[in-house]
Amino acid sequence: MRVGVIGATGYAGFELVRLLLGHPEVELVYLTSRAHAGQSFSRTFPSFQGLIDLECEQLEPEKAAAAADFFFFALPHGFSQKIIPSLLETNKRVVDLAADFRLQDLEVYRRYYEPHTAPELVKEAVYGLPELHRQAIKNSRLVANPGCYPSAAILALAPLLRHGWIEPEGIVVDAKSGVSGAGRGLTPATQYCEINEACRAYSVTDHRHLPEMEQELAQVAGHPLTLSFTPHLVPMGRGILATVYARFKKDRPVEKLRELYSSFYRGHNFIRILPEGVSPSTANVRGSNFLDLGLYCDSRTGRVVVVSCLDNLGKGAASQAVQNFNLMNGLDEDTGLTQVPCAF
Repeated sequence: MRVGVIGATGYAGFELVRLLLGHPEVELVYLTSRAHAGQSFSRTFPSFQGLIDLECEQLEPEKAAAAADFFFFALPHGFSQKIIPSLLETNKRVVDLAADFRLQDLEVYRRYYEPHTAPELVKEAVYGLPELHRQAIKNSRLVANPGCYPSAAILALAPLLRHGWIEPEGIVVDAKSGVSGAGRGLTPATQYCEINEACRAYSVTDHRHLPEMEQELAQVAGHPLTLSFTPHLVPMGRGILATVYARFKKDRPVEKLRELYSSFYRGHNFIRILPEGVSPSTANVRGSNFLDLGLYCDSRTGRVVVVSCLDNLGKGAASQAVQNFNLMNGLDEDTGLTQVPCAF
């Protein structure tokens, strides 16, 4: 299939190109970049030298539609909604890695982002978390790829909420992310001197990914709920580790907790329930589409603690987008995604 990547020179775009070059059913034919138009992709990223000779172009929707059949959008929020409608009119299909089509409530989207310019597509778009929406993704022409923090939090909590094991009040998500989650654009907060040997919380109580988590977890639980979510920036390149706390409705032994998660994620091979005594680490998912879960019962406080770990550029972005592409095209879900994590 002829595939284009819109926004190929951001971090998520880089990871998409890396994965798609190794995908047996993909012919990568079209790359765009505002900052590097007219320059070869391998000039921008020398690690691709000798592997790809495509030149990055300025996005022209008509030219894009003629060049490719399927598109990955890896642009900042606000751009996809202006361009995707015209591509869908020409029978193209899209996975959008931005937030443009993730939120079903347009007023919530306006509050956290901006007014939406393609509201007619919001209800059609499928939230691209395969472990929850596999069949809908298969039948969709527009998939909204989840955010990195929401992927970690939703998959950590879904079994507990679906089966009513925890109280819906007082759930806490405490998460740490590598700096690549902030994108390639330079800001004072992500300069080396600011982030090195430092850890800080940001967007406390009001991060843009919070309504995304609450939207999807409310669907799982069957009722509205409110989370406390605090993200932190830590001095590493990539990875997210989220520690999730919730109160059991009644005491559960860890063996039953493990049975619950193993049953819930049976057939979803990218979710790994780690053995007792093995703690999730960002190193062990780096460069992969795996999400690792560590499960703990705290009998002293009556709480369950779930540690959720993924690569924010992998299962939190590009490799999950490829997973969605596979489903949309009737391919095995793991096609092109069998890389072993690069732990060192």
